[in-house]
Amino acid sequence: MIKSAADMEKMAVAGSLLASVFTLLDRTDLAGMTTMQVNDLVEDHITRVLQARPASKGQYDYPYVLNCSKDQVVCHGMPSDKDIIAEGEIINFDITLEKDGFIADSSKTYMIGNVAPFASRLVRVTYEALWKGIAAVRPGAFLGDIGHAIERHAKRHNYSVVREYCGHGIGRQMHEEPQVLHFGKPGTGVRLREGMVFTIEPMLNQGSAKVKTEEDGWTVVTRDGKLSAQFEHTVAVTSDGVRVLTLRPGEEKMLAGLKRAA
Repeated sequence: MIKSAADMEKMAVAGSLLASVFTLLDRTDLAGMTTMQVNDLVEDHITRVLQARPASKGQYDYPYVLNCSKDQVVCHGMPSDKDIIAEGEIINFDITLEKDGFIADSSKTYMIGNVAPFASRLVRVTYEALWKGIAAVRPGAFLGDIGHAIERHAKRHNYSVVREYCGHGIGRQMHEEPQVLHFGKPGTGVRLREGMVFTIEPMLNQGSAKVKTEEDGWTVVTRDGKLSAQFEHTVAVTSDGVRVLTLRPGEEKMLAGLKRAA
Protein backbone atom coordinates (compact mmCIF):
# COMPACT_ATOMS: atom_id res chain seq x y z
CA MET A 1 0.00 0.00 0.00
CA ILE A 2 1.34 3.42 -0.99
CA LYS A 3 1.45 5.92 1.87
CA SER A 4 0.56 9.58 1.42
CA ALA A 5 3.00 12.28 2.50
CA ALA A 6 0.83 12.94 5.57
CA ASP A 7 0.73 9.26 6.49
CA MET A 8 4.49 9.02 6.00
CA GLU A 9 5.07 11.81 8.50
CA LYS A 10 2.89 10.05 11.06
CA MET A 11 4.88 6.87 10.51
CA ALA A 12 8.08 8.87 10.99
CA VAL A 13 6.78 10.06 14.36
CA ALA A 14 6.03 6.47 15.40
CA GLY A 15 9.47 5.43 14.16
CA SER A 16 11.21 8.17 16.11
CA LEU A 17 9.40 7.21 19.29
CA LEU A 18 10.35 3.58 18.78
CA ALA A 19 13.99 4.58 18.25
CA SER A 20 13.86 6.28 21.66
CA VAL A 21 12.86 2.95 23.24
CA PHE A 22 16.13 1.45 22.02
CA THR A 23 17.98 4.48 23.38
CA LEU A 24 16.46 3.60 26.75
CA LEU A 25 17.70 0.00 26.43
CA ASP A 26 21.13 1.23 25.32
CA ARG A 27 21.40 3.09 28.63
CA THR A 28 20.14 0.17 30.71
CA ASP A 29 22.44 -2.37 32.35
CA LEU A 30 20.72 -5.45 30.95
CA ALA A 31 23.01 -8.01 32.61
CA GLY A 32 21.22 -9.59 35.55
CA MET A 33 17.76 -8.46 34.49
CA THR A 34 15.10 -10.96 33.54
CA THR A 35 13.61 -10.68 30.09
CA MET A 36 10.24 -10.03 31.75
CA GLN A 37 11.73 -7.05 33.57
CA VAL A 38 12.85 -5.68 30.21
CA ASN A 39 9.38 -6.29 28.80
CA ASP A 40 7.80 -4.38 31.70
CA LEU A 41 10.31 -1.54 31.40
CA VAL A 42 9.54 -1.15 27.70
CA GLU A 43 5.78 -1.33 28.23
CA ASP A 44 5.89 1.36 30.89
CA HIS A 45 8.03 3.61 28.70
CA ILE A 46 5.83 3.22 25.62
CA THR A 47 2.52 3.67 27.41
CA ARG A 48 3.33 6.14 30.18
CA VAL A 49 6.22 8.20 28.84
CA LEU A 50 5.60 8.12 25.08
CA GLN A 51 1.79 7.96 25.33
CA ALA A 52 1.76 5.33 22.60
CA ARG A 53 0.62 1.73 22.21
CA PRO A 54 2.87 -1.37 22.16
CA ALA A 55 1.49 -2.85 18.94
CA SER A 56 2.73 -6.41 19.53
CA LYS A 57 0.66 -6.90 22.67
CA GLY A 58 -2.53 -8.70 21.67
CA GLN A 59 -1.41 -9.21 18.06
CA TYR A 60 -2.22 -12.83 17.18
CA ASP A 61 -3.01 -13.24 20.92
CA TYR A 62 0.62 -12.53 21.85
CA PRO A 63 0.59 -11.35 25.50
CA TYR A 64 3.79 -9.28 25.66
CA VAL A 65 5.15 -6.03 24.21
CA LEU A 66 8.37 -7.46 22.79
CA ASN A 67 10.16 -10.56 21.57
CA CYS A 68 13.48 -11.42 23.21
CA SER A 69 15.60 -13.88 21.26
CA LYS A 70 18.77 -15.02 22.96
CA ASP A 71 21.79 -16.89 21.50
CA GLN A 72 20.33 -19.80 19.47
CA VAL A 73 16.83 -18.29 19.42
CA VAL A 74 16.19 -16.93 15.93
CA CYS A 75 13.00 -14.96 16.60
CA HIS A 76 9.77 -14.77 18.62
CA GLY A 77 11.38 -15.54 21.97
CA MET A 78 8.96 -14.87 24.83
CA PRO A 79 9.92 -12.92 27.98
CA SER A 80 9.99 -14.81 31.28
CA ASP A 81 10.56 -14.12 34.96
CA LYS A 82 12.98 -17.05 34.96
CA ASP A 83 15.06 -15.98 31.96
CA ILE A 84 18.01 -13.97 33.32
CA ILE A 85 20.19 -12.06 30.87
CA ALA A 86 23.79 -13.10 31.48
CA GLU A 87 27.25 -11.84 30.59
CA GLY A 88 28.51 -13.23 27.29
CA GLU A 89 25.08 -13.67 25.71
CA ILE A 90 23.66 -12.00 22.65
CA ILE A 91 19.98 -11.07 22.73
CA ASN A 92 17.66 -9.48 20.20
CA PHE A 93 14.78 -7.26 21.28
CA ASP A 94 12.07 -6.89 18.63
CA ILE A 95 9.66 -4.08 19.51
CA THR A 96 6.68 -2.42 17.80
CA LEU A 97 4.93 0.84 18.58
CA GLU A 98 1.70 2.42 17.34
CA LYS A 99 1.06 6.16 17.45
CA ASP A 100 -1.90 7.96 15.89
CA GLY A 101 -2.94 4.84 14.01
CA PHE A 102 0.42 3.97 12.43
CA ILE A 103 2.89 1.26 13.45
CA ALA A 104 6.70 1.15 13.45
CA ASP A 105 8.73 -2.05 13.89
CA SER A 106 12.41 -2.42 14.74
CA SER A 107 14.86 -4.76 16.44
CA LYS A 108 18.43 -4.76 17.69
CA THR A 109 20.77 -7.48 18.90
CA TYR A 110 22.64 -6.56 22.08
CA MET A 111 25.95 -8.03 23.18
CA ILE A 112 25.97 -8.46 26.96
CA GLY A 113 29.35 -7.73 28.51
CA ASN A 114 32.32 -9.59 27.10
CA VAL A 115 31.06 -11.64 24.18
CA ALA A 116 33.07 -14.32 22.38
CA PRO A 117 34.70 -13.09 19.15
CA PHE A 118 32.63 -15.49 17.02
CA ALA A 119 29.44 -14.06 18.54
CA SER A 120 30.44 -10.41 18.09
CA ARG A 121 31.41 -11.14 14.49
CA LEU A 122 27.98 -12.61 13.77
CA VAL A 123 26.28 -9.57 15.30
CA ARG A 124 28.45 -7.17 13.31
CA VAL A 125 27.91 -8.92 9.99
CA THR A 126 24.15 -9.14 10.56
CA TYR A 127 24.03 -5.40 11.18
CA GLU A 128 26.05 -4.80 8.04
CA ALA A 129 23.68 -7.07 6.09
CA LEU A 130 20.71 -4.99 7.22
CA TRP A 131 22.36 -1.86 5.81
CA LYS A 132 23.32 -3.65 2.59
CA GLY A 133 19.61 -4.32 2.15
CA ILE A 134 18.66 -0.74 3.01
CA ALA A 135 21.20 0.53 0.47
CA ALA A 136 19.32 -1.33 -2.28
CA VAL A 137 16.07 0.58 -1.63
CA ARG A 138 15.18 3.20 -4.24
CA PRO A 139 12.28 3.79 -6.64
CA GLY A 140 12.57 1.52 -9.65
CA ALA A 141 14.60 -1.13 -7.81
CA PHE A 142 13.17 -4.55 -6.97
CA LEU A 143 12.56 -6.49 -3.79
CA GLY A 144 14.92 -9.13 -5.14
CA ASP A 145 17.71 -6.54 -5.10
CA ILE A 146 17.29 -6.18 -1.33
CA GLY A 147 17.35 -9.91 -0.69
CA HIS A 148 20.31 -10.44 -2.98
CA ALA A 149 22.38 -7.75 -1.23
CA ILE A 150 21.70 -9.29 2.17
CA GLU A 151 22.33 -12.88 1.11
CA ARG A 152 25.54 -11.99 -0.75
CA HIS A 153 26.97 -10.26 2.32
CA ALA A 154 26.00 -13.16 4.60
CA LYS A 155 27.53 -15.78 2.31
CA ARG A 156 30.70 -13.73 1.94
CA HIS A 157 31.18 -14.19 5.69
CA ASN A 158 30.06 -17.85 5.70
CA TYR A 159 26.73 -17.27 7.41
CA SER A 160 23.33 -18.58 6.37
CA VAL A 161 20.12 -16.58 5.95
CA VAL A 162 16.90 -17.77 7.58
CA ARG A 163 14.30 -18.22 4.85
CA GLU A 164 11.12 -18.94 6.79
CA TYR A 165 10.75 -15.37 8.14
CA CYS A 166 10.88 -12.12 6.23
CA GLY A 167 10.24 -8.41 6.29
CA HIS A 168 6.81 -7.03 5.48
CA GLY A 169 4.81 -4.00 4.51
CA ILE A 170 3.63 -1.96 7.46
CA GLY A 171 1.32 0.96 8.15
CA ARG A 172 -2.01 0.94 9.93
CA GLN A 173 -1.56 -2.83 10.15
CA MET A 174 1.58 -4.50 11.46
CA HIS A 175 1.76 -6.92 8.55
CA GLU A 176 0.86 -5.66 5.09
CA GLU A 177 2.05 -6.49 1.59
CA PRO A 178 4.65 -6.97 0.28
CA GLN A 179 6.74 -9.71 1.83
CA VAL A 180 10.41 -8.73 1.89
CA LEU A 181 12.64 -11.79 1.54
CA HIS A 182 16.24 -11.64 2.72
CA PHE A 183 17.50 -13.68 -0.22
CA GLY A 184 16.81 -13.46 -3.91
CA LYS A 185 17.92 -12.51 -7.39
CA PRO A 186 18.51 -8.96 -8.64
CA GLY A 187 15.76 -7.58 -10.84
CA THR A 188 13.07 -9.92 -9.54
CA GLY A 189 10.00 -9.45 -7.39
CA VAL A 190 7.91 -6.35 -6.82
CA ARG A 191 9.24 -3.10 -8.27
CA LEU A 192 9.69 -0.43 -5.58
CA ARG A 193 7.62 2.76 -5.79
CA GLU A 194 7.78 6.00 -3.87
CA GLY A 195 5.53 5.81 -0.80
CA MET A 196 6.03 2.11 -0.09
CA VAL A 197 6.87 1.35 3.56
CA PHE A 198 8.18 -1.99 4.78
CA THR A 199 10.56 -3.64 7.21
CA ILE A 200 13.92 -5.19 6.46
CA GLU A 201 14.89 -7.64 9.20
CA PRO A 202 17.54 -10.21 8.25
CA MET A 203 18.22 -13.16 10.54
CA LEU A 204 21.67 -14.66 10.06
CA ASN A 205 22.74 -18.00 11.52
CA GLN A 206 26.21 -19.07 12.53
CA GLY A 207 25.57 -22.53 11.13
CA SER A 208 22.73 -24.01 9.12
CA ALA A 209 19.75 -21.91 8.04
CA LYS A 210 17.39 -24.62 9.29
CA VAL A 211 15.14 -23.67 12.21
CA LYS A 212 12.44 -25.24 14.35
CA THR A 213 9.62 -23.96 16.55
CA GLU A 214 9.57 -24.98 20.21
CA GLU A 215 6.59 -26.38 22.08
CA ASP A 216 5.29 -22.96 23.18
CA GLY A 217 4.31 -22.37 19.55
CA TRP A 218 6.24 -19.10 19.38
CA THR A 219 9.96 -19.51 20.02
CA VAL A 220 11.99 -20.29 16.89
CA VAL A 221 15.50 -21.70 17.37
CA THR A 222 18.34 -22.85 15.15
CA ARG A 223 18.05 -26.55 14.46
CA ASP A 224 21.77 -27.11 15.06
CA GLY A 225 21.88 -25.06 18.29
CA LYS A 226 24.28 -22.46 16.88
CA LEU A 227 23.91 -18.72 17.31
CA SER A 228 21.55 -16.45 15.41
CA ALA A 229 21.37 -12.65 15.22
CA GLN A 230 18.90 -10.15 13.79
CA PHE A 231 18.50 -6.42 13.15
CA GLU A 232 15.46 -4.61 11.78
CA HIS A 233 14.39 -1.19 10.56
CA THR A 234 11.20 0.21 9.08
CA VAL A 235 12.05 2.01 5.82
CA ALA A 236 10.21 4.10 3.25
CA VAL A 237 10.88 4.46 -0.47
CA THR A 238 11.36 8.14 -1.27
CA SER A 239 11.56 9.98 -4.58
CA ASP A 240 15.34 9.65 -4.65
CA GLY A 241 16.15 6.74 -2.34
CA VAL A 242 15.26 5.55 1.14
CA ARG A 243 14.21 7.00 4.48
CA VAL A 244 14.85 4.96 7.62
CA LEU A 245 11.84 5.74 9.78
CA THR A 246 13.20 3.97 12.87
CA LEU A 247 16.72 5.43 12.61
CA ARG A 248 18.47 5.34 15.99
CA PRO A 249 20.91 7.93 17.37
CA GLY A 250 24.39 7.28 16.06
CA GLU A 251 23.20 5.68 12.83
CA GLU A 252 23.45 8.86 10.79
CA LYS A 253 26.89 7.67 9.68
CA MET A 254 25.26 4.62 8.11
CA LEU A 255 22.98 6.86 6.08
CA ALA A 256 25.95 8.99 5.08
CA GLY A 257 27.68 5.84 3.88
CA LEU A 258 24.69 5.01 1.66
CA LYS A 259 24.83 8.45 0.08
CA ARG A 260 28.56 8.14 -0.60
CA ALA A 261 28.00 4.74 -2.24
CA ALA A 262 25.16 6.05 -4.43
